[in-house]
Amino acid sequence: QVQLVESGGGLVQAGGSLRLSCAASGRTFSALAMGWFRQAPGKERDIVAAIGWSGSATYYVDSVKGRFTISRDNAKNTVYLQMNSLKPEDTAVYYCAADPSYQVILAGRGLRSWGQGTQVTVSS
Repeated sequence: QVQLVESGGGLVQAGGSLRLSCAASGRTFSALAMGWFRQAPGKERDIVAAIGWSGSATYYVDSVKGRFTISRDNAKNTVYLQMNSLKPEDTAVYYCAADPSYQVILAGRGLRSWGQGTQVTVSS
């Protein structure tokens, strides 16, 4: 099992930026695919972005393409989500998740390793 700790959330005005971090421990980080998910009040938790173990494969949900960037630093066991041009509809609790399979991250089902979440609030 891998332990994940998110940080970097907060309150920002529309058009602003935040960078989320997710630090992993307990398993070989470079062998894990990673994903960022978000859950808004009253809604399901959905994938936002994903990255393969080497960083060469990435995925973004359409609503964040061109605004968010996922990256990873395997030497620091950390995955990042740079969020620019934030909109009020980006308001949610953001979670990171880990799995050896990139396809499992993309599917968003059967994931056992989740962080505790970090709140992102974008004011209009």
